[in-house]
Amino acid sequence: MDKFTFQRLTFKDFFKPWLSPISSLAGLIALGAFGYRLTEGWDLGDCLWMVLITISTIGFGEVEPLSTAGRFVTVLIIGGGLVVVQLTLQRLLRLSESGYFRRMREIRFLRLLRSMQDHVILCGYGRIGKEISQQLQSEGVPILIVEVEASRKDAAEARGLNVLHADATLDETLLLAGIDKCRSLVVTLPNDAANLYVVLSAKGIRPKCRLIARAESEEAANKLKLAGATVVVSPYVAAGRTMAATALRPIAVDFMDLLAGSQCEIEEFFLTTDLNKFMDFKNRTLSQLQLGRQSGAMVLAIRDDTDLTTNPGGNFEIGPGQVLIALGSKVELGRLRGLLSGILINVEKMNC
Repeated sequence: MDKFTFQRLTFKDFFKPWLSPISSLAGLIALGAFGYRLTEGWDLGDCLWMVLITISTIGFGEVEPLSTAGRFVTVLIIGGGLVVVQLTLQRLLRLSESGYFRRMREIRFLRLLRSMQDHVILCGYGRIGKEISQQLQSEGVPILIVEVEASRKDAAEARGLNVLHADATLDETLLLAGIDKCRSLVVTLPNDAANLYVVLSAKGIRPKCRLIARAESEEAANKLKLAGATVVVSPYVAAGRTMAATALRPIAVDFMDLLAGSQCEIEEFFLTTDLNKFMDFKNRTLSQLQLGRQSGAMVLAIRDDTDLTTNPGGNFEIGPGQVLIALGSKVELGRLRGLLSGILINVEKMNC
């Protein structure tokens, strides 16, 4: 079955195959109860109880000693029960062969996709994709894997990840993955052409989506940036820089590794461009705001357009459209978010 045809299926389609077994069982129970009522004169509760223990072969004793007519009704109920059980087993086998239970799983997965929001979509579950998913899982971030290769799909599901088995370069795949509700889209497909195609598709569907893409070469990185990727990462360049930094500044690199294993986080706080909101925000310098003292978080840098000011001093004035980059625990960053709530438009979380 096509990966997207299950979107058109309804729960009525799945309930319909069970109508025949259920109606047969209900009819048998009703007729059996009527038979006991007619032959033994019991009340309805006793009649139903006798039918149920007879069909289920539990083996409880008779409600009352049966007459000859009552025993004949019991024989009919036993025979009818065997027929109903056989029909039900045959129906189960046919449903399994027709892919019924697979479609049921697809329906449940579709409901899960519709409920997901503020999640990370990871396209590609290769070596890099595995590392990214492990980091996101450790942070408790909801993640959805989009993978077309069956073996990688199975490997991701074995780790408890939600996997959409589809081609990430298709617009319908990104829409089904919830690109309109996701936190960010990470593209780590095996080749640059596929990554570029996904970035172009995602940018066309949701222009403001945060897109992180993998590039194998500098030329590919430039093209991905032109296509609209927010961040482009080259594994070889990143590995080279890390190794060079380790050779030149080993203590600093060790500190960053320790930081990555701690409870701290780095967040970007995007300030609004609405001047009216800043008019109400009276104390605009860092020293007047006392953000660090009140929240416990540390303002590492402030980005204003293309300018980046690291370790800003107390006289630095915050303004519309800036991005504050802060370091702290979840509690401390939460306090900082509260202090800036009047002028805050968005928060993007990064790994330390």
